[in-house]
Amino acid sequence: MRFSTAQSATTWTAAGALMLALAASGAPLRAETKDGGRAMTGADTSAGAARAPRARITVTGEGEERAEPDMATVSLGVTTEAKTAADAMSRNSAEVTKVIDALKAAGLADRDMQTSGLSLGPRWNDPQGQSQPRSIVGFTASNRLSVRVRDLGSLGGVLDKLVQAGANTIDALSFSVADPQALQDKARAAAVRDARRKAEVMAKAAGVTLGRVLSISDGGGSGAPRPMMEMRMAKAASVPIARGEVGLSANVTVVFALKE
Repeated sequence: MRFSTAQSATTWTAAGALMLALAASGAPLRAETKDGGRAMTGADTSAGAARAPRARITVTGEGEERAEPDMATVSLGVTTEAKTAADAMSRNSAEVTKVIDALKAAGLADRDMQTSGLSLGPRWNDPQGQSQPRSIVGFTASNRLSVRVRDLGSLGGVLDKLVQAGANTIDALSFSVADPQALQDKARAAAVRDARRKAEVMAKAAGVTLGRVLSISDGGGSGAPRPMMEMRMAKAASVPIARGEVGLSANVTVVFALKE
């Protein structure tokens, strides 16, 4: 069967009109291959590109900054005993007043002193036989203070004065920095640099190029004192104090894009 040139032109004109109509209506254009498969159209190509995952790498960086402390916190207390509860508390209050006066004389401000605990309780005897009942033989009063010393050069002398004034319990001594935020920011910056270094090493090994930063998340941080090798003595007659170092750490998670 043969077709004339006019018939062939008419057939292609109709097919072209149909394609234009489908395109105007927004319907996807598809073409069939000889073996019955469907050839990918322009719309399909765009959708496939949108669904293709972007190459990326996720790394965790760690940073740490250390500095010599400039502030100490001392937890101390006064414990007294007496036959009656009233006497135990009265004696305790008098001794604590002496301790606070000694702290003020050493130059400490009121804002650097805080009562952290107060207790009053009976003291029981310790019977030798099980048939003997326990009984109250007196009372114990305890008053605890948390004190900040901002001049570490005077710390040893302050501890001496506290004991001389009546403090008979020292529970803890810790060191810190007055402005930890500046140290923490340096640790965060070091963590970001560490994350980039790790990413560059892995990207180079994989034969790709590191791209821009897609996201950064802060994993928080922590601080921990580390003793120094040298003990710093305030005075020969005062309590020897090793200041050590205060270290703050930071962790960040960074996502980088990768270039082929």
